[in-house]
Amino acid sequence: MHLPIPRVPAVPAPVPAAPDLEARLTDEMASVVAGARRRALRDGDRQIDTAHLLHSLMETDPEVRSAFDGAPQVARVLGYLVQRSIGYGLRWQGSVEDSGALPLLTQPGWSPAAVTAMEGALARAGARGEIRVGGTDLLAALAADPECRAVEVLDHAGVDAGELAARLVEAPPSRQVSQG
Repeated sequence: MHLPIPRVPAVPAPVPAAPDLEARLTDEMASVVAGARRRALRDGDRQIDTAHLLHSLMETDPEVRSAFDGAPQVARVLGYLVQRSIGYGLRWQGSVEDSGALPLLTQPGWSPAAVTAMEGALARAGARGEIRVGGTDLLAALAADPECRAVEVLDHAGVDAGELAARLVEAPPSRQVSQG
């Protein structure tokens, strides 16, 4: 007797949580990561990448949006991020984002560049004596990696990522990041 082989639908594997990184996030940043995870799944990506993180940050954090040079620049960045799911970012689909930076940790469901950005954000918060990461910490880390997808989006939107990163290093977050 010949039994048919069941077909498995072509659905990407769920993007798992990264407990090591996520345990040190504020509630607001945990929401950003959850949004990036949902976006990755919706886009058919197996990993959260830096563009997913940037998109979620831009949508949820007013302090991050205020780090840009006005509403027109914010609109251009958001426009490119939205285009990602309708064509602009399709060349990234199914590939692993690797900017060349070597993360200290590996996290299932995260691109190496996204892990490196989160580590940079944790280090930035730690330099202020904080144990939790805020949105501008992550934005600064994203903007500091010239080879990541988030910087590619920023470049296409006319944002000088190096200048943005330098500005964020000089100006710590305007609000105190909560410890809980």
